Amino acid sequence: MSEGKPLFSEFDLMDVLKSQERRMFEEINSIDGNRLLNSSIEDLCNYFIHKYSMEVPQLKEDKITAGQHEEKVEVSKDRWPFISDQSEPLYVLGTVVNYYIPFEGDPELFQYRPLTHSPNPPRGIVSENELILSYMQTDHDVDAVKSAFERDLAQIRQYLEWARSSASEFNASLNYKVRNRIETRRQKLLQDQGLVAALGFPLRKREDAPQTYTVPIIRKKIKPQMPKVSTAPFVPESTLDLNDYEHILSVICNMVAVMERSPKAFRGMNEEDLRQHFLVQLNGQYEGQATGETFNFEGKTDILIREGGRNIFIAECKFWHGPQSLKDAIDQLLNYASWRDTKTALLTFNRRKDFSNVLAQIPAVVKAHPNFKRELPYNSERGFRFVLHHRDDINRELILTVLAFEVPA
Repeated sequence: MSEGKPLFSEFDLMDVLKSQERRMFEEINSIDGNRLLNSSIEDLCNYFIHKYSMEVPQLKEDKITAGQHEEKVEVSKDRWPFISDQSEPLYVLGTVVNYYIPFEGDPELFQYRPLTHSPNPPRGIVSENELILSYMQTDHDVDAVKSAFERDLAQIRQYLEWARSSASEFNASLNYKVRNRIETRRQKLLQDQGLVAALGFPLRKREDAPQTYTVPIIRKKIKPQMPKVSTAPFVPESTLDLNDYEHILSVICNMVAVMERSPKAFRGMNEEDLRQHFLVQLNGQYEGQATGETFNFEGKTDILIREGGRNIFIAECKFWHGPQSLKDAIDQLLNYASWRDTKTALLTFNRRKDFSNVLAQIPAVVKAHPNFKRELPYNSERGFRFVLHHRDDINRELILTVLAFEVPA
């Protein structure tokens, strides 16, 4: 057996995982309230998951190296035949053979005893990213050293698999636990301030709205850093309900279906003309809080919903002129978007044929944008959904849905 300290013996792994979870919850509860409310939930979740997940070491066996050096070995108690007096220590010059096994993961895991374990754990020396198995020899029995090493290595592999089983289950549970704890604390903070009711901006559908265009709404790990945000008092912001957002997009898509069925009626229209048709259909479905028209426009091509002097829904209508035109349209959207959780849409019209190629280019263009944060699932053959951050604040997020359509030339 290798020299060194017993591995997988110092602490119980299940106790460590429970302690890890407890510390994580304590840190979430200790975050300044305004800081938590001003932070992106997704960024906070990523921070805690990265910080508290357990990365079981993965041995890099293809990079194992070996070395040897001389060392004095006490043999007084070995009862060698030529030792007549064992009252005094006797040393001979032996040979130490070291195997160096690189690994990736948390070195602390070599200290933790998994749920399944044996009474005689392997021994070794753990450095930051290397496990050392050391064997003392007073002869040159190569086969004995190789046999001992292979036996110890197999045992270490088994212990790591036992540890990986528990750690994987723990890691898989982190997303739900972190998100639930953060959401629960956010709701408590908002209720404490008596502001929950002010967060939403529900749109009221017209009871007499025509249904023509309606469809069913379907490591060693780098130490993570807490997202940098302001701790200034949190001010709740009006937001567009996600169901209303989805319905708005469905009305837009169904209007495009009408264009596709009647191409002659829409041939030759420019961006502003196309936008007017969307405005007619959208205002036929919704009514505003103070005016008859919820949907209006500013500038040349944008469709807006405004609340309290701020835009909470923005749609841009743009013809496809290549990847740069899409990037420019995103920049234009960001110039309008100034509130958290703003819902935006970019309607891209293609008259250049080769529509499949246009669709294929859209995700790469958005992901290359400096304000891109992540892509969201979106079940659409000609649409994509992303999260971007505000041009001046990485924690102020907006949803961008890019819809591409072919229109008659």
